[in-house]
Amino acid sequence: MENSENIKKSSTSQPLPRVAITCGDPNGIGYEVILKTLAESHPLEVCCPVLYGSSKVANLYIEQLGEVCASVKFNIIASAKDAKAGVVNLVECYDDSFSLEPGKSTPQGGKASLSSLQRAAEDIQKGLIDALVTAPINKANIQSDSFHFSGHTEYLTALFGNGRYSVMMMLSDTLRVALMSNHLPISKVPLAVTEDRMLKKLEMLNRTLCRDFLIRSPRIAVLALNPHAGDDGLLGTEEKDVIIPAITKANEQGILAFGPYPADGFFGACGYLHFDAVFAMYHDQGLIPFKTIDMSGVGFTAGLNIVRTSPDHGTAYDIVGKNQADHTSFSHALYAALDILKARRTSEEISRNPLKITEPERRTPPRPSWAVPPSNEAKEAAAKADSEPEEAPAETGAAEEQSGEE
Repeated sequence: MENSENIKKSSTSQPLPRVAITCGDPNGIGYEVILKTLAESHPLEVCCPVLYGSSKVANLYIEQLGEVCASVKFNIIASAKDAKAGVVNLVECYDDSFSLEPGKSTPQGGKASLSSLQRAAEDIQKGLIDALVTAPINKANIQSDSFHFSGHTEYLTALFGNGRYSVMMMLSDTLRVALMSNHLPISKVPLAVTEDRMLKKLEMLNRTLCRDFLIRSPRIAVLALNPHAGDDGLLGTEEKDVIIPAITKANEQGILAFGPYPADGFFGACGYLHFDAVFAMYHDQGLIPFKTIDMSGVGFTAGLNIVRTSPDHGTAYDIVGKNQADHTSFSHALYAALDILKARRTSEEISRNPLKITEPERRTPPRPSWAVPPSNEAKEAAAKADSEPEEAPAETGAAEEQSGEE
């Protein structure tokens, strides 16, 4: 992913974007990849990071990681409105009573990760945050009376979605994969493959490619659900009954969707290199080839009214505390959020109508004066003028020449 040099160049004239960073499960590798990213100089030059977590836990990890993160210092604030540029801001989300157990899934860890996410969401709803980057949670231990979702994507869609759906995407320099169904058991996938759902998600994907990635007329490859794309109904009828009709309707709306392609041959022959995005039917169909090609990619939730990204890995309990976590994916997620934010603002700017003419005004323009029929008095005056002899023109040639009029 790009390192957002373009944002750095423009930051002198505009405030740096505020980026909320949730710490995820404190017992996972979230803190490690966050701290390693923020220990580098570039992030503070292009954004104003606001960490939602615990200074006590963060400092314990800094001490454990040693010299690599020793430069990270925190500006403790109550909310994002108090954030300052040039430093790592931190909103305390759980107190010193939290018991850190690195590498273990605990109820307390789930509660802490939910507190971090909820506090960030509150500041987003108040308009204090420009983008959100989420560190990994444990989808099991975070479940509670106030959280009954299968992941970040579903929770954030409920809060910041514009409708029933969002689109889970994975991004890298060479591949964008979007999912028709998100975190869904494989047994329920065929039931989720409906024409209406597919069409709405294709519309959303097309819109995000145009708006968030500034791609004109994006080309979308649609994968089949069944092996060999159903073999003309022999191995399943979803392609004939649902997927092909949805593609046809998308084409009628001007969306350049193609397929359905059998997933194995499509990825095996590098078919994805010819498209701007790949639309997979279910989680593993899209994410297994994506992560095989690039394990430093970025998760992105399309269709929200906020920009949200994440690294493409989980809590990785097995390597917590060993200084082995690779922060590349999290770093890419941070820069991707900034790039998408800039693209979205650019798209909104160039789409704005500078004339500010409302639709009723555009349909019924004001009647020009020359189109108004003359009154009877005006007609009589004009007739009288026509009957009178013409007077000799005044000598104004010098003045006309001086003014440039002809």
